[in-house]
Amino acid sequence: MGTLLYGHSGIEVGFDDRALMHLQIVITAKLRRRESFVFSWSDSVEVGSGRSTIWLDPSSTLYYRYFGSRIPSINREWIEALMASANSAGGLYFTPEPGVPVGYGSGSGQRVRA
Repeated sequence: MGTLLYGHSGIEVGFDDRALMHLQIVITAKLRRRESFVFSWSDSVEVGSGRSTIWLDPSSTLYYRYFGSRIPSINREWIEALMASANSAGGLYFTPEPGVPVGYGSGSGQRVRA
């Protein structure tokens, strides 16, 4: 499981490496265009369920840490779905990979530390 580390606040959010790679592509595209937005995800049961949201802007410090060394293949349909969400008024909301059964491979965010 990979980890997204947000700023200097100590927030760490765990995602499957494949999911994290797709999120990195979408978040990087938005920030390159100097766009600010919110990023939300459903917390896993291990951290009490619920939902979490962070504000991302071009000055945000992000660190993507992957568990594995292999770069996962990219699902263009998933990128497009995440980008459509990111461009909406509600901001980027993490959704599982289309066509993949829930609970298989592209899990929800698990807040590791906050």
